[in-house]
Amino acid sequence: MSSEAIYYTAQQLAEMGKEEIPSELISNTHLIYSSPATLAFNSPGAEGFGVKRAALSVPESVMLLVAPGCCGRNTSAISSMRAYHHRYFYLMMDETDLVTGRHLKVIPDAVQEVVDSLEKKPAVVMICITCVDALLGTDMERVCRRAEEKTGVRVKPCYMYALTREGRKPPMVHVRQSIYSMLEQRSRRSSSVNIMGFFAPLNDDTELYAMLKSAGVRNIREIGRCKTYEEFQMMAEANFNLILNPEARFAAEDLQYKLGIPSVEMTRMYQIDRIQRQYEAFGQALGVTFDDASYRQEAEAAIAEFQEKYPDTVFAVGEAMNGNPFELSLALTRYGFKVSEIYGTIAPEFYVYVNKLAQLSPETKIYSNLEPTMLYYSCSTSDADLTIGKDAGYYHPGCPNVQWNSDVQPFGYEAVRDLFRALLQAKQGEEETR
Repeated sequence: MSSEAIYYTAQQLAEMGKEEIPSELISNTHLIYSSPATLAFNSPGAEGFGVKRAALSVPESVMLLVAPGCCGRNTSAISSMRAYHHRYFYLMMDETDLVTGRHLKVIPDAVQEVVDSLEKKPAVVMICITCVDALLGTDMERVCRRAEEKTGVRVKPCYMYALTREGRKPPMVHVRQSIYSMLEQRSRRSSSVNIMGFFAPLNDDTELYAMLKSAGVRNIREIGRCKTYEEFQMMAEANFNLILNPEARFAAEDLQYKLGIPSVEMTRMYQIDRIQRQYEAFGQALGVTFDDASYRQEAEAAIAEFQEKYPDTVFAVGEAMNGNPFELSLALTRYGFKVSEIYGTIAPEFYVYVNKLAQLSPETKIYSNLEPTMLYYSCSTSDADLTIGKDAGYYHPGCPNVQWNSDVQPFGYEAVRDLFRALLQAKQGEEETR
């Protein structure tokens, strides 16, 4: 193994093409160094929204985690959070269970015990299972039906299968399908829209809300704002679903097939002109013209202020933040800044950004957080003086860092404005401490 962290420049990757991504940047071709996971204590469910916390975004739900002790132990980090008190329950598997699947027979009884222990009956019990049951070939839908028959409470599975991470439906895609599969047929309302993709809501002051309302939408629903199970069920009334995260595509397709709700997709971007064009296309789809001038001007003013005060800033951009590291790096480069390094998981669909980066910043180094040689990464050869993302901050402990990874999600011009305000604050804070 190399004694230096392996990287490829944007130009090298562009020349190789999206069909020839180097094996070092593809996580299922080698051992994994899980630096971003370790930084965030991010098993599929600790900090941020992994499978377990995501599944509990359904209001009035509780979870039964069926797992060996090693898989269930990290859940204690989130079950100690006030919002999740009395919402996590555990059915621990022993060695015999691992070999024979004996635990499957007692799951309905365990669900009954969970329901009986609560003062208020839950609307749904989510059963979270791990790679163990993937290897056993467990028919969890059947087990859940048996639990429903026994308890009279809705029971749904969610799968914390790290083994499927590289597949067509990784865990965070599947958990969205499980969640939205609970919606039941209702009369659709032309004035109602669902925002799908995230488990927490958008920032209150994102312009997207105002734009939807200007188009005649009165009810904008997000799972992160639903307070009751009944309110969650009202998402079935939507005239259309607005997808803001591609991991929600399969869930939206299911809703179109099951409930007849069509969908429109938008992408979170940090390039002002692309945001403007996206809103124009969205308006055309709705048959309206959005007035986004004031929002665009606010974002442009935030960029201009940072450009004026810190024009020579050199960035290192990570993936542990609310954005696509390649798109954000391209935006920063187009705004006249230098991006020395990107830490991100490359995929063919991101080459639309990589190819343009190769033209504007061919020497930008691209690392994979999961590549084992990242053990040897040293920031001593980097000229970055401001970092974005928790992972980038870890690699550059001496630089000011904007983590930009809150649960509440930025979007559109508001995301650009608030990011550059945060960057400005970080640089000013560094100056004050000198």
